[in-house]
Amino acid sequence: MTGHRHLLSPISLRGHSLRNRIVFGAHTNNMSEGGLPGPRMAAYLLERALGGAAMIVAEPMPVHLTGVLTRGNFLHGTDTVIPHFRKLTEPVKEAGAVILQQLYHIGAHGDSDLSFAPHWSPSGHASYHDSDGSHRMTVAEIEELIEAHIAAAIRCRESGFQGVEVWAAYHSLLDQFWTPWSNTRDDEWGGSLENRTRFSRRVIEGIRRACGEDFVIGLAVSTSDAHEVTLSVESLLEIVALHDATGHVDYVTCGHGGYMDFERLMPTFLFGEKLTAPVTEQIRAAVRHALVTSEAHVRTPENAEAIVASGQADLVSIVRGQIADPHLARKTAEGRAEDVRGCISCNQMCWGRRSRDYWISCLINPSAGREWEWGGDRFTPAADPKSVLVVGAGPAGLEAARAAAERGHRVEIAEAAPRIGGQFRLAGMQPRRGQIFDLLDWYERQFARLGVALRLSAFLDADDIAAHPAEVVILATGSLPDPDARQRWLPSAPRLPGLENGNVWSAEEVMRREAKLGDTVVLCDEGGSWRGVGTAWAMAEAGLKVVIVTPDAFVGKEIARTSADGPARQRLARLGARMRTEHVIARWHGNGATLRNLLTGDEETLAASALVMATTNIAFDPFPEAFPGKTVHRIGDCAAPRQAPYAFHEGRKVALAL
Repeated sequence: MTGHRHLLSPISLRGHSLRNRIVFGAHTNNMSEGGLPGPRMAAYLLERALGGAAMIVAEPMPVHLTGVLTRGNFLHGTDTVIPHFRKLTEPVKEAGAVILQQLYHIGAHGDSDLSFAPHWSPSGHASYHDSDGSHRMTVAEIEELIEAHIAAAIRCRESGFQGVEVWAAYHSLLDQFWTPWSNTRDDEWGGSLENRTRFSRRVIEGIRRACGEDFVIGLAVSTSDAHEVTLSVESLLEIVALHDATGHVDYVTCGHGGYMDFERLMPTFLFGEKLTAPVTEQIRAAVRHALVTSEAHVRTPENAEAIVASGQADLVSIVRGQIADPHLARKTAEGRAEDVRGCISCNQMCWGRRSRDYWISCLINPSAGREWEWGGDRFTPAADPKSVLVVGAGPAGLEAARAAAERGHRVEIAEAAPRIGGQFRLAGMQPRRGQIFDLLDWYERQFARLGVALRLSAFLDADDIAAHPAEVVILATGSLPDPDARQRWLPSAPRLPGLENGNVWSAEEVMRREAKLGDTVVLCDEGGSWRGVGTAWAMAEAGLKVVIVTPDAFVGKEIARTSADGPARQRLARLGARMRTEHVIARWHGNGATLRNLLTGDEETLAASALVMATTNIAFDPFPEAFPGKTVHRIGDCAAPRQAPYAFHEGRKVALAL
């Protein structure tokens, strides 16, 4: 405990005792079923309470039809939700956490496909979520939304929530009222600071009157310097101080980014950590009543301890860190911070799934979202422990070995390479992706703790596996680059035209530093993922002239769901990389590539010293279908080449089934 004594110290919030300073902050997990919370969401939040979080702020509740943003949002404006939420709130409180719910209205930035209603906003400005405009609210409609916030808070109280968090972050409705650029009204709701904050003050005062003195009220704000029209830090401090002076606001939580700079809202590894700590330090100095929560890339217990210990905030919101490891708080309190499975800031299965309107999960913690069916991120001992051989120490094999050992099986894992990780380790060699190495180190610590026998530089053939005494064999041998370098969008060519001319390399060979590239490289990226984008970045950062060719309409198509594609393209452009979209490699000449425009059919030839192909891999499974006397499972890329989340998922799933 001594290493994190500030983080682990209790604190009081409106008469409620928080056991530490760790918050599982509000985020859309998209787990509702027919607009109601069900077993998936209940178990998801309960796991974080069992894991030691002091306060949980549940998924935002839309207060009105005109603010609905997500298919998975809860039903708004109805008491139908109350008994369903009670099934969620009571277990969380019994587990020792305080639980609140966030209330939201998105204002101009709505989603017509979901609401089938106009977006209501202060001044009728354009949406930054879709391409629609919005409706300038009448005074009567403003009053309607104030009452909607209050009514939603009352339903939260009746549902067993101990408070609400009023959402004014990311240029939402309340923020739109606060910001002169988006509030051009000339009535009592616009102009002066008093007028621009009238809406939010009326909402908060109404909630306090309706819900009582023991009801927690939080205020969510955000900071961004991406555009000069958004609120400055100085203006934000003035607004927060004005609300704090009422005595009704119990805490202020500050996030980063917004709907005008969405890539900062849930920052990937492209951004630094502890992003809002400098601003929350200023907010803390500006308030007299409210506690202050710092959020946005507070990834680890060490980050959190530093923020609290230095006085930059009273509380820390760790969302993705507790998605990745729901027991982060408990492990830290037990003096086992080194056992926390650290988030790698990839956004692939949290925001990446939410952006596609699925319920969220986690690349490195496949139990996220499946707690209700997999028994949380905990392990039931196997009734009949077995001896297990795992072949391959990439993501699938690592997770299968760890999870099987957690259940009491006797596990040996053999890896042909001298280090664990497989292609995932190569991804960690790309710029700014060192958090992957942290995760691989974590696996090695877990193997030591669990007694897993790790054999490196151990290539096993079929005879070796057949002779091994293990009862269960898990094949996780991964995939290899396609030796024919086929392109999906050149389907008539069974191999790359001109492959025989040489100087053609895979992305893996580049990252292993085996490729002889020269000074000018064409990289063909058919995946639109970090395999191609990150490899291009690594080469450009090394000083090579890089041309990225993709059949997609833009570079990084598959990482767009993580909000990382724009920043990645920006870095590539600043390094001088050129991007040729909606093209394929018609022919490689050994010293140049002929590109074909997929829109016009026109061709042109670019000089290049090497061609790098980031195309679909092929499974590597050189073994017979069965080994007599052994139960055999094939998982990860050796079953079918895919991205890392599915390898981790299959590793956990097969271990739970043993």
